[in-house]
Amino acid sequence: MARNKDAMVLLIDVSPSMHKALPEIEKVCSMLAEKKLIYSKYDEVAVVLFGTEETENELTKEVGGYEHVVVLQNIKVVDGQLVETLQQLPRGTRDGDFLDAIIVGMDMLIKKYGETYKGKKRLCLLTNAQFPIKYPLEGTKEDQVSTIAEHMNTHGMRMESIVVRGSLTGEANKSVMDENDNLLGIFSKKTCAKLVHVESPTSLLGALRTRKISPVTIFRGDLELSPKMKIKVWVYKKTMEEKFPTLKKYSDKAPPTDKFATHEVKVDFEYKSVEDPSKVVPPDQRIKGYRYGPQVIPISSAEWDAVKFKPEKGVKLLGFSDAKNIMRHYYMKDVNVFIPEPGNTRAILAVSALARAMQDMNKVAILRCVWRQGQGNVVVGVLTPNVSDNDNIPDSFYFNVLPFAEDVREFQFPSFNNFPASWQPNEQQQEAADDFVRMFDLAPPGKEEALPPGLTPNPVLERFYRHLELKSRHPDAAVPPLDETLRMITEPDKELLSQNGSVLDVFRSRFEVKENPKLKKSSRRFLRDKPTGSNEGHADISDEPNSSEYTSAVKVEKVGDATPVQDFEAMINRRDSPQWVGKAIKDMKNKIHDLVEDSYEGDNYPKALECLIALRKGCILEQEPKQFNDFLRTLCIFCQEKALGSFCEFLASKELTLISKTEAIDSEVTDDEARNFLVKSEPKME
Repeated sequence: MARNKDAMVLLIDVSPSMHKALPEIEKVCSMLAEKKLIYSKYDEVAVVLFGTEETENELTKEVGGYEHVVVLQNIKVVDGQLVETLQQLPRGTRDGDFLDAIIVGMDMLIKKYGETYKGKKRLCLLTNAQFPIKYPLEGTKEDQVSTIAEHMNTHGMRMESIVVRGSLTGEANKSVMDENDNLLGIFSKKTCAKLVHVESPTSLLGALRTRKISPVTIFRGDLELSPKMKIKVWVYKKTMEEKFPTLKKYSDKAPPTDKFATHEVKVDFEYKSVEDPSKVVPPDQRIKGYRYGPQVIPISSAEWDAVKFKPEKGVKLLGFSDAKNIMRHYYMKDVNVFIPEPGNTRAILAVSALARAMQDMNKVAILRCVWRQGQGNVVVGVLTPNVSDNDNIPDSFYFNVLPFAEDVREFQFPSFNNFPASWQPNEQQQEAADDFVRMFDLAPPGKEEALPPGLTPNPVLERFYRHLELKSRHPDAAVPPLDETLRMITEPDKELLSQNGSVLDVFRSRFEVKENPKLKKSSRRFLRDKPTGSNEGHADISDEPNSSEYTSAVKVEKVGDATPVQDFEAMINRRDSPQWVGKAIKDMKNKIHDLVEDSYEGDNYPKALECLIALRKGCILEQEPKQFNDFLRTLCIFCQEKALGSFCEFLASKELTLISKTEAIDSEVTDDEARNFLVKSEPKME
């Protein structure tokens, strides 16, 4: 078989002490089979149960012993039957011996594949390890485990051990559990094995890697410290986002009797001429065009290739910096890991020396990276030392991409110190808030961390895979309710909330809690739909903003008498609510109207003009030209009716007019209409 094929033996403890955890184990194991059907349909899986009343395995028939171990399914290619088998595991009645199960699983792999198989062979053990294993005929238990580990290395086998504890199992003898943990730890030290302890259903769901992704290098070459100093390194992806599987289009046009129908949908594109829609344009007559304003600029592939940036492949050191200068929130994209070239002793020593020196001096390195020849962009990132605690694992580096200037978005927030004294929390409120925050600590002292990232699966993906498996068996099945384990990931912990009810009550009593009303629709859109003189258009935005909706004491909330222009500009610049622009325009209109109406022999005209200029500028910036134009027309009519025509003449002398389409594209006023607006002489009222 091919190297990328996986042969796995699931070793599942079904003894009475595991019955509480078996429903969750059924879910995670059936999920493993479902994902293999999608991504690795040629992988082979076997299922071995231990702790059963019966005994059924080849070793018992050949040499005796290995009791209460049942081979539920021999090694074979994954199929739908395996999924159903794992969803309905039998319950055992005897104490389980995990070492017997490991030996039975190893025997199955050796007999099936021998030593010539180049694919991956692995064992997956799920147990609570609460019962002692049998003493060997010779030597100690530790010696027996060491011998088994050597055989695993000889045959190229790997092992994952998932030990279930805590709420998923009952109480047990601590000395026995410690001894078993020590024995499983020997596997981790002497062979390629992984040991994980889980205490909750969510951790169990993420402990078993249901989809294995083989790492692939993105770069192999020199880490160039200087033109004369280079280190051979390999670069892998350390983390990567898990995405939905690629969904393909399915055609049901093929006749049901056609067994060889692929049901594939092929998509072809045809390009036709605008001048002659019936004529298809061949590829050699097509050219890409890019919009530049109202134009479309054609650029041929030869021109595009000529202007492309073509950096040379390589990884070069730009310099070193203090680690404190690189903030965690600067990191972008996925994390990569730099390791020395395998088998290259000089590279291993060089990377180790550099990593340890950087760690001692609290430094990081800034690199310029081009991973492959022909790559169209250059990556600049930070290299952080990763000094290994294991003698068998060499030191390495983590690499994170850093942003360029165009990628940085700095958001400024007002300081809490700007609040008035009446808004500052007192000691009782501060203490209640501190307790409220501590209540939601996911890693409280003395307890297992809740939802650890390494053991928490993506609930969206998990739900998708389960529904996909259900639809494969029952095409008309409805979407099932959310699984309780996934609900624990996506919703607040009910037990946590009930245990901390007093903290919530104190927090609620220390603060005045008000209902947050829904924000009304944007004032701009509302006013655009109403005529300027309509009272309806102002009724919904006349309320003063509630102080609970506003977070800064220095912000202006209305256009005052002393500095109306400054107040108006401050209000339209507020972005904490969509109502402020509309309210600022409404207040300024009222202010201008009052200034004109209350003027005596034109004493308020200059100030009214300043306000009109500010209103005009604000309406252009906020794309509200209709509001200004309607108001100016209404104001001029009002002046003629109230014998204030001198104000219109004053505006004409200052050349203040309507907002034209040239100034704001949303305006319906032409340039000629704007120029002639106040030029026309109006008949004086006798």
